[in-house]
Amino acid sequence: MKAIGILTSGGDAPGMNAAIRAVVRTAIYYGYKVYGIERGYAGLLEKDFREMDLSSVGDIIQKGGTVLKSSRCDEFRTEEGRAKAVEILEEFGVGSLVVIGGDGSFTGANKLSQLGVHTIGIPGTIDNDLAYTDYTIGFDTATNTVIDAIGKLRDTSSSHDRVNIIEVMGRRCGDLALFAGIAGGAESIIVPEMDTKTEDIVKKLKTTQKRGKKHSIIVLAEGAENIEGGALGLRSALTIEDKADVRITVLGHVQRGGSPSAFDRILASRLGNKAVELLIEGKSGRVVGIKDNKVIDMDIDEALSMKKTFDDDLYEMAKILSI
Repeated sequence: MKAIGILTSGGDAPGMNAAIRAVVRTAIYYGYKVYGIERGYAGLLEKDFREMDLSSVGDIIQKGGTVLKSSRCDEFRTEEGRAKAVEILEEFGVGSLVVIGGDGSFTGANKLSQLGVHTIGIPGTIDNDLAYTDYTIGFDTATNTVIDAIGKLRDTSSSHDRVNIIEVMGRRCGDLALFAGIAGGAESIIVPEMDTKTEDIVKKLKTTQKRGKKHSIIVLAEGAENIEGGALGLRSALTIEDKADVRITVLGHVQRGGSPSAFDRILASRLGNKAVELLIEGKSGRVVGIKDNKVIDMDIDEALSMKKTFDDDLYEMAKILSI
């Protein structure tokens, strides 16, 4: 095996640096040279490589974001762009590549694998939207960030008898809203996977007010299109139907930042270590993940073809506990 390259692609996620550290240190432990590729596939095509040593990854395990930076790259989506990428990797003597990111990043890694580059994918996305693994790097930290925001907003919500709608990330997957909503004690959780109606939220709010509770927290995933007009539409309905004082908080990119949790640091370390071991074994076109607290690996095509299953039981439990 030649030198190992590593890049981060797509949206950043807390714990990516811990994964980078694990890849670099494991590779060096086994005697391999490592190149960090800046700004994902864009940096690959621009030859933005730097050799990494033990010092390169010192003091980064606790940092959010990614020290290798990330970006999106339209050129890499073309056959010509990918062919150019292979030539550049060969120029630097890089025969193996670790890609940290989500499904789009994995698709790119798979394309390179088909062109002869040994690739392993590590799941780094706060959405937890990859079906083959129980958890993705960054999800736990992002969930805790949302929980912290819910706690602060509940303080001001209760002080003013307000309803707070908190919009969180999750275009196709409602895991972040579900987990944070349960842990934060939200009165209503709205996710893309469940057909929640605006009138259901209005009815529930009236019920809670009748028993004397004047403030409420509603967690809304940004991809929940079943609510007409999204957060704005819901606020309008609650204001008109229930005369409620409703405020909207869009957490946005604050969910991506922050020092990774212990869970994410350990998960990233385990997956980064496994990725290098697979490359040493000559494996390619695979992704690593975690199932039942055991590190697994799987073919990229198979992993990407799996449909994410929403935890209906957990959602029903949330409804029961929020009566």
